[in-house]
Amino acid sequence: MTHPKTLMALAIALSGLLAAPAFAQTAAAPAATTTTTTPAGLYQALGEKPGITRLVDDFVNRLVKDPRIGSHFKDTKPAALKESLTDQFCQLSGGPCKYEGADMKSAHADMDINKGHFNALVEVLQSAMDAQGIPFAQQNRLLALLAPMHRDVITKR
Repeated sequence: MTHPKTLMALAIALSGLLAAPAFAQTAAAPAATTTTTTPAGLYQALGEKPGITRLVDDFVNRLVKDPRIGSHFKDTKPAALKESLTDQFCQLSGGPCKYEGADMKSAHADMDINKGHFNALVEVLQSAMDAQGIPFAQQNRLLALLAPMHRDVITKR
């Protein structure tokens, strides 16, 4: 039987409510901004910078090993990806960090990411958040902040 949280994560992905934050590590273009308002207290609920760092470390470790999407990371330096994602999640959640990586369209332009890859990433992020003990409501708050980026991440229709 499929876990209800997995079904919720897939429903969120399928309705366009999550983006793969930063498959690439290129930092040539300015960061994309989002018009979504940062939910009050999310940065604290995620454990501030140390909690976000633990989440991203777990997330990236799972991504590179995942048989469905791990090949997208074969030329990626995990440490650089972790640093970029930590800054991005930190900034989006209302923390003091500044994401200076590539905008999502530029970062994912040549990666041939389809909906299947996207959905796999959602599942991996969900698993990492569960493993880090992040409450489901807080997970959804983070996912909602990442949502506006999905149009720039899926490059293969």
